[in-house]
Amino acid sequence: MNIALIHFRVGETDGVSLEMDKWKNALESLGHNVFYFAGNTYDSSTYVIEELAFDNPTDLLLADECYDKLINFNETSLENKIKAVAKSIKEQLIHLINQLKIDIIVPNNLFALARSIPIALGLYEAICATGIKAVNHHHDFYWERIRYANPTSAFVKNSLEKLFPPRDQVMKHVVINSLAKRDLKIRKGLNSTIVPNVFDFSQPIWEKDDYNCDFKSAFGLDDRHVIFLQATRVVNRKAIELSIDVIAKMNQQKERYLHRKLYDGRIFDTNSEFVLLCVGMHEGTNRYEEKLKSYAEKLNVKLIMDPTKIHHTRKMIHGNKIYSLWDAYVDSDIISYPSIYEGFGNQFLEGLFAKKPMIIFEYSVFQADIMSKGFEYASLGNQASEDAMGLVHAEASVIDACITSIDQYLFDSEIRKHVIDKNFELGKKYYSQETLKNLLKEIFQ
Repeated sequence: MNIALIHFRVGETDGVSLEMDKWKNALESLGHNVFYFAGNTYDSSTYVIEELAFDNPTDLLLADECYDKLINFNETSLENKIKAVAKSIKEQLIHLINQLKIDIIVPNNLFALARSIPIALGLYEAICATGIKAVNHHHDFYWERIRYANPTSAFVKNSLEKLFPPRDQVMKHVVINSLAKRDLKIRKGLNSTIVPNVFDFSQPIWEKDDYNCDFKSAFGLDDRHVIFLQATRVVNRKAIELSIDVIAKMNQQKERYLHRKLYDGRIFDTNSEFVLLCVGMHEGTNRYEEKLKSYAEKLNVKLIMDPTKIHHTRKMIHGNKIYSLWDAYVDSDIISYPSIYEGFGNQFLEGLFAKKPMIIFEYSVFQADIMSKGFEYASLGNQASEDAMGLVHAEASVIDACITSIDQYLFDSEIRKHVIDKNFELGKKYYSQETLKNLLKEIFQ
């Protein structure tokens, strides 16, 4: 069959883009032809509709008008503008569906998150007009986000009910965790299939090579630095400040680490330093990035936030070397994953494959679907309080317990090896590409 995966963007380092690549590979291995419909170019399989772009100015403006405050439109003109943009999207989609003889379309989050009513409406109308089958891949639902809690007009409110996701068309629904499956049934009366995020555990292990051998120096780092890697996007719900708190506490007791041998033979001396390296795209709200920088400076934590040197794949841009996201894992010593909310957890799977120990906040989906598998990690607990700046923090006792585990992972090579090998095998058992392939075989039969 000819299958189209559609999203705001493809080929980026956000979780949805990464998961789409896995679906594409799995579906192609099952003999299907797979195309991308998105707002940005990626490769020869991508067909661009500009209105789909994640950073499309009109779409961003309309989202603000729908969920924040009516400033540039009144209720009637907002509805008319949304319908006009939707009409353009609908016409372009119908053209591509007919041109490429698409059999099934797979909307990724477009009928779930409610970020864009024009896109959802245009997509819905294209599906109705063509009668094409749809398999909706839901990563996050709008009711999980405060942003969508106060629609600015009756049309917006009705759109949330009608389109996210649609209930009057025969569609298949895929969710990525058990909590989403439960909520979709309760809220919308729709049944769904759980397809968790996965990773290709059979690929060659990421290692240092001629290309990434200068990765540390590109970020102003060297072997003196113990790197805590935050490979996610820099957005508020990632709660990166929790890792800043951990490192700040470790800095306060730095004397206890002096002259000790790290897991790889390096000696932690007076020149050694713990570093939090953030390489993901900056997409936070309410000046989140600036707050992180200010907070880290206040606590004397070395924080490097630079998304410009990392992309989905290695490449040269204007003569500058760009590393893949996977290159970042090679030189990291431990993975920072303090998210207080995740639909599933791509960075968790990446950390398993990279054979790196991890710091994890036990967000609700982690507790419901992942914890029982038996993974070992440095826990930040499952409770956090918010301060006046909107940053979140864990209890001091929780931070202390987390650091106790980190100490073992960094300074005891035997414990570290036991943990990362065990986690790798569990990841391979529960979240492999083969698991995805088997699930998709049933869904797309």
